[in-house]
Amino acid sequence: MPEFVCRLGAPNGSVVEQRRVAVSMDALRRELEAEGFHVFSLSGARSRFRVPFLSRSEKVSGEDFLLFNTQLKTLLHAGMPLAQSLELLKDQQTDPHFRALLDKIHQQVTTGIALSDAFLALGETFPRLYANSLRAGERTGELEQVLERYVEYQRLVEEVRKKIIGALTYPAVLVTLSAGLVVILMVKVIPAFEDFYVQFQTELPLPTKVVLGLADFTKNNLFFIIAAVALLVYGIRVWRSSPSGRMITDRWRLRLPLVGRLAHLFALSQFSRSLAILLGGGTPMVPALETASTSISNAYISELFLGCVQEVQEGRPLSDALDDTGQAPEMALAMIRVGEATGALPEMLQHTSDFFDEAIEYSLSRIVTLFEPMILVVMGLIVAGLLLAVYYPLLTIVSRIG
Repeated sequence: MPEFVCRLGAPNGSVVEQRRVAVSMDALRRELEAEGFHVFSLSGARSRFRVPFLSRSEKVSGEDFLLFNTQLKTLLHAGMPLAQSLELLKDQQTDPHFRALLDKIHQQVTTGIALSDAFLALGETFPRLYANSLRAGERTGELEQVLERYVEYQRLVEEVRKKIIGALTYPAVLVTLSAGLVVILMVKVIPAFEDFYVQFQTELPLPTKVVLGLADFTKNNLFFIIAAVALLVYGIRVWRSSPSGRMITDRWRLRLPLVGRLAHLFALSQFSRSLAILLGGGTPMVPALETASTSISNAYISELFLGCVQEVQEGRPLSDALDDTGQAPEMALAMIRVGEATGALPEMLQHTSDFFDEAIEYSLSRIVTLFEPMILVVMGLIVAGLLLAVYYPLLTIVSRIG
């Protein structure tokens, strides 16, 4: 979604400038006016060009942010004022980038700006879900309880993310080591046989000629091959960082065998848990749905769910709007319908996210069970094929000499 720079008059009379993400400028204006701001100007934010591999990410690590919220919740529970708590957490922060951001937030809070607005002013550096959760807590006077719910949400999301990364790390290491072995064979081992076969002036089989040709090409152009691969990765990352590139790649990712189902389940878990947090904190349905949709890491599913905002705003049930997207499974829709009928939608959404987390764990176990032997078999066949193509003529020559 596009990002906008907003110059606003706060309810306390101060003038603030924020960066907000919204579907459109008109939708953002309505949202700001509903929050009590006087809108002086809205303009599209300039895109920030980042060089992959070289630019430092503006995001704060999940573990540092989780620790910050846990400590902030503890300090507020102990009765320490908000401004003093922020100053204390800022001073003990070891990450200089996060410390500088906390310093900006602390300065704004001490001038009377709400904590949620201070976080929103930093744009996409922090999740929009977090700032909207804080706003709900500020309105209801339950900031500590909202922080507690968000800490629990973030802890669960981080656990799922670590499980996914941990399960896919070993297959990735196997692929990397196998690819390295193939490169060593092509650059060092196989070219040594070419001069040997030339001495015997024997006719080589076609597979052997192909393997020797590939090895010779790889050895003579190794630098250019590495440069081409690096440029290709760079170009893909630059394209992937654009809105259209992210949309296309996220849609392709959903179609991959096994991995696509895992990405789909993780996106649905993010959405249902985010919506449960917002509704449980007192956020109205329409802004909660919009924020929960933008919190989804998969851009394709996020865009589909954002299309439900207008339908829900017109009075259509959430379950029916989600059903039209074709992305929500029947089990989840049935649980949401029960929540809508009984008035316990946040609780049912929480159960729905737990259901997705269990499905993620099952899918991970299947991926690990299938990938490890499959990678070993495939790479074993590749290495065995290369060696057989090279050694077969040697065995033939030896048998003739014998």
